[in-house]
Amino acid sequence: MSKLQNEKPRRIGKAKKQLEKVNENLVFIRKQKKLTQEQFADRIGIKRSALGSYEEGRATPGNDTLIKVSALFGISLDRLLKENLALTADASVFGSDSTMPAANTSAAKESLPYKTKVLALTVDKEGNENIELVPEKASAGYLHGYTDPKYLESLPKFRLPFLPAGTYRAFEIKGDSMLPLTPGSIIIAEYVEEVEDIKNGQTYIILTENEGIVYKRVFLNPELGDTIMLHSDNANYKPYLVNKHDIKELWRAKAFISKEMPNNETTLEKLMSTVFDLQNEILTLKKKMGEA
Repeated sequence: MSKLQNEKPRRIGKAKKQLEKVNENLVFIRKQKKLTQEQFADRIGIKRSALGSYEEGRATPGNDTLIKVSALFGISLDRLLKENLALTADASVFGSDSTMPAANTSAAKESLPYKTKVLALTVDKEGNENIELVPEKASAGYLHGYTDPKYLESLPKFRLPFLPAGTYRAFEIKGDSMLPLTPGSIIIAEYVEEVEDIKNGQTYIILTENEGIVYKRVFLNPELGDTIMLHSDNANYKPYLVNKHDIKELWRAKAFISKEMPNNETTLEKLMSTVFDLQNEILTLKKKMGEA
């Protein structure tokens, strides 16, 4: 067999791997921007069915489509074709090295003072996002490695098919500040890109330089200025303020896994009081029925 004949299969294999990267990168970009297939297809000027075939690897986008994706999301064609963006994702993925003019649109210029940075994540072989688990023992390391795809690859991973579309991570909590959830419970939380999207009174995982990873009930109030208030469900812990600019990552709690059932203790006194109130209500009803 000639050298030329040997080289041809190699070239085909290399091209196939490159096309697989393109298809996986389209999935990654769409999910990072939290767009449905229909929304993403509309933005780049193609049919939803065509996008579906690209994402599933049944077809490959043409040059015009790739140029639109590069221009719209500020990612160079070189990176789009040659890199697995899910493994190299950091704050520079969108817009830092693009030579396309779309990076200068009004949307790109819009000021987002409290926007958390672009999230690094991992995906499985089908391009589905994993749920990475951050154990309590790894929480200190997470503060330094949360933007490093290699660090995220080292974390345990799992998937929960019942969760709606979104980007999720799981965190093991410590301490008793959020009782009845006990230490060691695992909070499954959805990524929140902007601090201003906080919903008052809901619980969040917050990553900051000084506090590390904390799980608290959060309140956003214009009167608080550049700060948010973190509340514990355990009344023994006082609420405190955190500056919005100090927040590295923000995750809204969606579910939890615990080795213990939440213990909402009902004392004997409370139980007796409830029974007494019910007895009084019954007597009152009987009296009214007797008068009728």
